[in-house]
Amino acid sequence: MSDSTIRRVRVYEVGLPLRVPFAISGGSMAVRRSLIVELRDDSGTTGWGESAPFEHPFYSAETLSSAKACLHETLLPRVVGRDIRRPDELHDILGDGVRGNRMARAGVETAWWDLMARRDGRSLTDLVTQRLAELAVSSEALKTSSTVACGVAIGIPANEDLATLEDDVRHAARRGYQRVKLKVRPGWDHDPVCAAQRVLKSEGVELPIWVDANGAYDRTRHCNELEALDNLGLLFIEQPFAEECLWDAKIQNDESRTPVCLDESLVSDDVARQLVDMDGPLIWNLKVQRLGGLEETCRVYARGVASGAKIWVGTMPETGVGAQAALAVAAHAGCVYPTDLEPSDRWYEPATDIVELQMTDAGTMRVPDRGPDVPTAGRATLLFELGENDSFGS
Repeated sequence: MSDSTIRRVRVYEVGLPLRVPFAISGGSMAVRRSLIVELRDDSGTTGWGESAPFEHPFYSAETLSSAKACLHETLLPRVVGRDIRRPDELHDILGDGVRGNRMARAGVETAWWDLMARRDGRSLTDLVTQRLAELAVSSEALKTSSTVACGVAIGIPANEDLATLEDDVRHAARRGYQRVKLKVRPGWDHDPVCAAQRVLKSEGVELPIWVDANGAYDRTRHCNELEALDNLGLLFIEQPFAEECLWDAKIQNDESRTPVCLDESLVSDDVARQLVDMDGPLIWNLKVQRLGGLEETCRVYARGVASGAKIWVGTMPETGVGAQAALAVAAHAGCVYPTDLEPSDRWYEPATDIVELQMTDAGTMRVPDRGPDVPTAGRATLLFELGENDSFGS
């Protein structure tokens, strides 16, 4: 990658109403609010990234407000006027003395990667492959595909209505998705899975099913619920326990037939290293946002494929801007399960996403060979900008 001095940065806020409110075990949202980061370098090239925490801290401690503050007060002043030559250099600049705030960091970091790709006339996927090669990833795991498989994530319906869930599963099967993921919590788990399985059988479709608890279970208090889920033939259970409960996840993974997948727990390569050392769960959901950007994601991918982990790529979901980084990772052969990437019209009204994502009838999404146009005018509100001789303004 070539060096690049950042001359100006802008941060926008976007609010996209969801077609249907989306609920997980900890909370729900009706509008997808997110932050779009624009970096411009000395050549006039622009790169785009996204910081996509939720408004409220039901998924992570980080929120939209905290990300705004971190970008405004800490991260962006560090990059303006800097000649940044490598992704690991940027990783250190953004991480030095900054605990957490990974989604705020991801907004800056992914914008820089996008800028580098556009400046060099290469795809973001190519740059990810280059970095993975530097991290000694095997030639097999460096192979890429021009498309990735898409899986549907079905939230908890209003009033926990099984008929609504059945309609959602039926629509997903007919739309061509390559797997079904159900959001669950204690009291909404066994019956929804059985209902989804009945619908798929009636549709004559064989799709893998897994559930995602977003940390809603306690290994002691909910042992009966977990045992019931273990008897349903699921591909795996994603994040059954709270983020910090790595040992609980290991024990559950060791003692049950259904493997455990980690999402919220997998916040860094340090955690990935400990999971390998403790013989913990080796099904890993890589989220560029949760890991703070593409550099840390590449490090976790490298460790995972070297350790035999089964990897797949999740989303928050982001807008189509943030999805570009997820696509660049998911294109690699070490990602073995369908992604959380879905078409824009699954979440939003047609032609309202900043970058529209499309899915084929076969349930695949094309991996871009160049950075897309990012039309912010009329779709996003400029929050603040900074140049080399400027101060932040609201």
